Amino acid sequence: MSSQKKAFKSKDIAGLADFIASDKCKNVVLMTSHSGAIDLRCSSWVQVSVSTSAGIPDFRSPETGLYYSPALLKLPYPEAVFEINFFRKNPVPFYTLAHELYPGKFRPTITHSFIRLLAKRGLLHTCFTQNIDTLERRAGVPDDQVIEAHGSFATQRCIDCKKVYDDAKMKVKIDAMETPHCESCRGLVKPDIVFFGESLPDQFINAMPNVWKADILIIMGTSLTVHPFAGLAERAPPTCPRVLINLDLVGGIGRRPNDMVLLGKCDDVVRALCKKLGWEKELEGLWERTALGKGWEEPESGGDGEEEVVVVKKEEEGEKASLEDVVGAIADAIGKNLNIDGNDGTPAAEDSSKDDTALKKEPTAAKEEAKEDKDTTTTPAKEDVRKEEPEGKL
Repeated sequence: MSSQKKAFKSKDIAGLADFIASDKCKNVVLMTSHSGAIDLRCSSWVQVSVSTSAGIPDFRSPETGLYYSPALLKLPYPEAVFEINFFRKNPVPFYTLAHELYPGKFRPTITHSFIRLLAKRGLLHTCFTQNIDTLERRAGVPDDQVIEAHGSFATQRCIDCKKVYDDAKMKVKIDAMETPHCESCRGLVKPDIVFFGESLPDQFINAMPNVWKADILIIMGTSLTVHPFAGLAERAPPTCPRVLINLDLVGGIGRRPNDMVLLGKCDDVVRALCKKLGWEKELEGLWERTALGKGWEEPESGGDGEEEVVVVKKEEEGEKASLEDVVGAIADAIGKNLNIDGNDGTPAAEDSSKDDTALKKEPTAAKEEAKEDKDTTTTPAKEDVRKEEPEGKL
């Protein structure tokens, strides 16, 4: 029985650069996430990740904001802001939060521009992201190569008749801190981000087999605790090299012979990698195009293979998100519930072969009970984070 052939000459940045530059690397699949902005995103993070350096708040610390003071947004418990049933009754807390986090207030990071660079060089096959902030799109990554596992702010529709709502009108409403309603049926309009009680996007479910097409799987800035997204790492073929770029070792990456772990900040590792590849100037050039960063227009094709031009509008001086601590606290609380199967809180064994189309987000029993509690200023007891993959649900 022969041992598996080594994919890397060395398990360091130089070895990774050598592999990417070789004929072996034609299809790069990425898994990305970050510590900031509504990760309804869904996790209790343990590392600085892809979008943190964009200015989106780090969600590692639950000591501030809504986690301990849900009354800041008049919520019965933090997770309520992302529950579809609560939204139907009271959409104001969500749109208060959306006003602070709507695309256009944060600049893509150098790591987002690295993803754009891979696409530009014809190496990117698929970028799976847990992010809902659309920063990959804002960095110029083609829409058809970005799979937003939990949806995003990119589009929106009526929660009743499902009619798509106009982008420009949505921006006006959110800027004015008003709740948008469907022009046809007067139902509530919600961005196409996945709330508890909603199915995961068909786009994500249908794209999961893309991992099998990877010549290399690069995992950046994610805790690998939220399933089914985290399970993508295990879907990579046994012979596929996997690379983790993160502050912490997570998800069992490192146990396969061709796994590589590069611990550090994503932006720092990406810059060092591009320097080894001779792409440093190109990377910085792509990132510079995001510098003006409040809002942007779709990339314009130059034709004949010319590079796309990303047009951005000037950001108003001094504008800041005022609810960063609140947002971070919400995400921590959400993450502690997403990996629970069913209302009894019993974890299910991980099984990536199960029918992914049945996956849904559901609130836990503790949250359901809290809904019935008349005292809406009381935060329910924290639940343990369960890292096992739920059976048939997210």
